[in-house]
Amino acid sequence: MICFCAERFLWRWIWQNPGEFFPPGLTEMATRALLYRRPAEPSRLLVKHGSQIYSIRLRRHRRARRYTLRIHPSDREAILTMPPRGTIIEAKDFAQRHGAWIAARLGRLPKAAPFLPGTLVPLRGVPHKIVHRAGERGTVWTETRDSGEKILCVAGGIEHTERRVLDFLKREARRDLQKASDAYADQLGVKVKRLSIRDQSSRWGSCTSAGSLSFSWRLILAPPFVLDYLAAHEVAHLIEMNHSPRFWKVCGKICSSVERAKKWLDTCGNDLHRYGVED
Repeated sequence: MICFCAERFLWRWIWQNPGEFFPPGLTEMATRALLYRRPAEPSRLLVKHGSQIYSIRLRRHRRARRYTLRIHPSDREAILTMPPRGTIIEAKDFAQRHGAWIAARLGRLPKAAPFLPGTLVPLRGVPHKIVHRAGERGTVWTETRDSGEKILCVAGGIEHTERRVLDFLKREARRDLQKASDAYADQLGVKVKRLSIRDQSSRWGSCTSAGSLSFSWRLILAPPFVLDYLAAHEVAHLIEMNHSPRFWKVCGKICSSVERAKKWLDTCGNDLHRYGVED
């Protein structure tokens, strides 16, 4: 059914007097959001550079002041962030002008290393080869062969290998990070309220003022001194929620490998994002 209104629809009056038009419960902010709701827009753009076509993920951010591009290391794709008033046309033009940058950065990503039989995975910095053990009971465990080779054994159906390896690494990461964080918290006389494990691409860890710590599970792939440093770093934020000289003094007081770990992350950290993903 199509309805016609003979009188002009009073959008300005509705905007100025939302309470007289909309039912109770809708806040003024929610009401105006409905009136100014942006029409659906694509979540991706296709950009051609040379003979290659790249799919660019779009992300609109309310605090963005300009168009920016970054490469997501584990998803292995380019992300274009748009300001609130940006347009799809401007976004596509921006991405196209930076096609060479996108191609170069994606081309420099380390080779993907999916969690499949034969892949070498650096558990606590030590290479372990994934070996499927069909017919054996259990989930995932480590062994050392007579030759000294370290292996990561995965039982069950081969189709579950990737998930089981990832679950194992997350459990090991949580155990090591919880132990290190609690130890550093005891030294500083603070309390870790909650610890979560995620797959963060832009940071290795974070801390909230409420005492919640969050870490990337990929830290279990790094040498132990790197994981220990990140635990100390985030626990130190429970004393100083900043990166002031006072913060670094607190961090250095409880961790002796700050500079060594920072250097390792700068040099080798990006390589950790290639594990568990496919090209």
